[in-house]
Amino acid sequence: MVEIECQRWKSKGINIKYEIRDNRNGYKAGALKEGLKHNYVKLCDYVAIFDADFQPEPDFLWRTVPFLVHNPEIGLVQARWKFVNSDECLMTRMQEMSLDYHFTVEQEVGSSTYAFFGFNGTAGVWRIAAINEAGGWKDRTTVEDMDLAVRASLKGWKFVYVGALKVRNELPSTFKAYRYQQHRWSCGPANLFRKMVVEIWRNKRVTLWKKLYVIYSFFFVRKIVAHIVTFVFYCVVIPTTVFVPEVEIPKWGAVYIPSIITILNAVGTPRSLHLLVFWILFENVMSLHRTKATFIGLLEAGRVNEWVVTEKLGDVLKVKPSAKAPKKPHLKIGERLHLLELGFGAYLFFCACYDFAFGKNHYFIYLYLQAIAFFIAGFGYVGTFVPNS
Repeated sequence: MVEIECQRWKSKGINIKYEIRDNRNGYKAGALKEGLKHNYVKLCDYVAIFDADFQPEPDFLWRTVPFLVHNPEIGLVQARWKFVNSDECLMTRMQEMSLDYHFTVEQEVGSSTYAFFGFNGTAGVWRIAAINEAGGWKDRTTVEDMDLAVRASLKGWKFVYVGALKVRNELPSTFKAYRYQQHRWSCGPANLFRKMVVEIWRNKRVTLWKKLYVIYSFFFVRKIVAHIVTFVFYCVVIPTTVFVPEVEIPKWGAVYIPSIITILNAVGTPRSLHLLVFWILFENVMSLHRTKATFIGLLEAGRVNEWVVTEKLGDVLKVKPSAKAPKKPHLKIGERLHLLELGFGAYLFFCACYDFAFGKNHYFIYLYLQAIAFFIAGFGYVGTFVPNS
């Protein structure tokens, strides 16, 4: 389909080429590196990158390239993502809440204060000279986009985030696809931090404050501590304290501060504020998966370089009225059950029962809800369900 479309534009006199490689070496980094080897790339100054499900508007280049043309210090212009299927299911609504905060706050703040943020891997335009000076694309981690952004920043290149420019794309709507994506997004940054922390600290071309920002705020707090603290505090410490009445968590630490942080994180998506409780419970469930992936990245354990392409459904669920209803699928038990989530759900349920019988802090209200969330995820009843054909 892509090749036919390229031929159609070529017949109209447009300078367009269709390129594909015959292997997956290096995954996305390998493909991008291979693409820049073609002779005609030497005639170009910039490269725009889009994942397959992204749908840029016709004026995308008009709104991004001028930043690069008029300021030779800028190496990257990043656009914002706009989700076409955020209403597909409750899971996509909650993903929208998390990603809206990422773009509205994290990317905006990084761009305006330090001219640095992590490249999102798509919907951006790079200056080819910045890519080459930074050492090109590398496949040493599963976050080749962040890897290149950090290396380019250490060479002195600045980045611009254009929040007003939105590019439509699709969120993963099956729980299986989302878990694989979150493993890569959590494991990769932790592994990159391990590989680059010394190099960042020794760098002489950027200011001390920028180095501290990248090491402490960008990597340590947001990519490592955030996942671990969320899981340990809400899924381990609070449940376990019901067995040790001598340990009392102050309300400001257990309720007030986490509530304020959560509300501030959610204001980027005001239409979903009524889903706040579901979002908190879901994020706590996913913190288990993210924490596991973070430690895999830090320790360079078995699945550290696992790359599974995030499945997007597109129009697969849009069935014509005349079409027959799909047959009831026959699933293997292992395809739906997630034992780790079920195990933690059982532990939280036991803690809730114990607190209900003997406790005095009323933690059981939260613990029952969180246990149910773990059970729902453990039995695979999250996200869109795709029937077998």
